[in-house]
Amino acid sequence: MKDEIITSLEMTSPGQLRYARPALAPIDLREVEPDEAGLCRDTWTRIGAPHGWTRRAKWSDDEWLKRLAPAEVTGLLARVGDEVAGYLELEADGDGNVGIAFFGLLPEFVGKGFGGAFLTAATNLAWSLPAPGGAAPKRVWLQTSSRDHPNALPNYEARGFRIFRRERRSLDLTE
Repeated sequence: MKDEIITSLEMTSPGQLRYARPALAPIDLREVEPDEAGLCRDTWTRIGAPHGWTRRAKWSDDEWLKRLAPAEVTGLLARVGDEVAGYLELEADGDGNVGIAFFGLLPEFVGKGFGGAFLTAATNLAWSLPAPGGAAPKRVWLQTSSRDHPNALPNYEARGFRIFRRERRSLDLTE
């Protein structure tokens, strides 16, 4: 067993978003198509490998499709030109919260100025998603782990997210 620190961050107004400088090339967010479950798994696995993430790497295509099936969940692939650069999952709830449930870049795009621009686009998109029932979001939130890339938390804070909770959690690395 090993401990990790989970940091929860939020924005309570779209006006809190601080835009990153543009990336060297445009980042295009496209909703995942039903035949892209394997691509989602492969992208997620490549993003998570340097951080020891394993759980979703074991999911079948059907499990990926089941995760992305509910109307309140939106899976998106980030592309730079014709290349997949990252993966994003947004999840809205009936209380006006939109969670950035997953956000990550492929290793070959890390450290090249894409993270801030990708997070800016992801956050703008989160603020534009209606909650189930059609209401506008009241809050966009996310979590990061001490196991994530060291630039993750600074990027979230630089974009205007504020910490509202930190907790220590025991982690079973055999999962």
